[in-house]
Amino acid sequence: MQDIAEQLNAWHSAGRSFAVASVVSVSGSAPRDPGAALAVDADGEAVGSVSGGCVEGAVYELCQEVLASGVPVLHRFGFSDEDAFAVGLTCGGVIDVYVQRVVPGACDGMDAALAFIRSGSPVALVRVIAGPADLMGGGALAVTADTYHGTLRRPVLEAAAVLQARAMLDAGRTGQFALTADGRPCDPSAEGGMVTFFVEAQVPAPRMIVFGAIDFAAAVARIGSFLGYHVTVCDARPVFATKRRFPSADQVVVDWPHRYLDTEAAAGRIDGRTALCVLTHDAKFDIPLLERALRMPLAFVGAMGSRRTHQQRLDQLRDAGLTEVELARLRSPIGLDLGARTPEETAVAVAAEITAHRRGGTCLPLSAHNGPIHHDHPLHADAVPRRIA
Repeated sequence: MQDIAEQLNAWHSAGRSFAVASVVSVSGSAPRDPGAALAVDADGEAVGSVSGGCVEGAVYELCQEVLASGVPVLHRFGFSDEDAFAVGLTCGGVIDVYVQRVVPGACDGMDAALAFIRSGSPVALVRVIAGPADLMGGGALAVTADTYHGTLRRPVLEAAAVLQARAMLDAGRTGQFALTADGRPCDPSAEGGMVTFFVEAQVPAPRMIVFGAIDFAAAVARIGSFLGYHVTVCDARPVFATKRRFPSADQVVVDWPHRYLDTEAAAGRIDGRTALCVLTHDAKFDIPLLERALRMPLAFVGAMGSRRTHQQRLDQLRDAGLTEVELARLRSPIGLDLGARTPEETAVAVAAEITAHRRGGTCLPLSAHNGPIHHDHPLHADAVPRRIA
């Protein structure tokens, strides 16, 4: 829904009701991922897409029906071999689409979620898409890192849903989860049946800040952008830090690295998902920068340089007052041992280490062990949720 949030907020601010259809599940070769959305307002204006064209007409009609009735609908679309012209996905996939009406001011959770999305603040929009009738009224929860808005009117279930949604928000993951009516994990035989939730994690792209306007930085910026990061290249030398040299970067900044980092931190634009790649290997830039970076709650701090440079860098950082615990956060020399030589190969090595560090990977070839392929870090579910009335 994030890709049509601007229009939804415009309708919402104007007090116009609308229906929003969200893809909540896909299988096969479905064209859009969960979270893709199409919305229709009371005047019949439509924005967005759920299938790239295959079933847009049928979803548009569903939206109009839900706008009129106010009753949410969960509908499955798939390919029909018997009738190639039937409403279905010609690609052969299957999608489940959840349609609900949004009336400005009628649901605290939805109102808050749209406000958070408009401001660029991370939020998980939580909706019940299957379960007991009293939970199927089209309400929503807006869950942030430390608060939430809206209610399910079932405190125990609500608290459990908030914890799960918060974990998904932390991982930036959109998808479904199921709980029993009293908030326990999956138990289809439980009294009261299961409640299925759909969570849309609306988060800005994580940031990658590359310090040092060198040829290796250009390659790292390209692969960072490919991985979905918002990439900034920063260097104090204006002759090197130019957009022309770094066309794949979202932003090119001319500033002293430590000063830029201080500015971004003070503005709240870096967080626990931010990756720093320090490629200058020049002490006058590196030391003031790393002295600050290693004391910040960043996801990854790596620095380029030889092993000798690394040891000298550690000694200088100790002289600057950093502790061994803080120094242990520094990934240097940066990158996995792939035998890389070219800037492009080095960028692959750097990206591989960042990904492994982020996801908890072993860095071993998958063929060398029989453990799980996906190594996402355990999600923290021990925080007590707090709802904002």
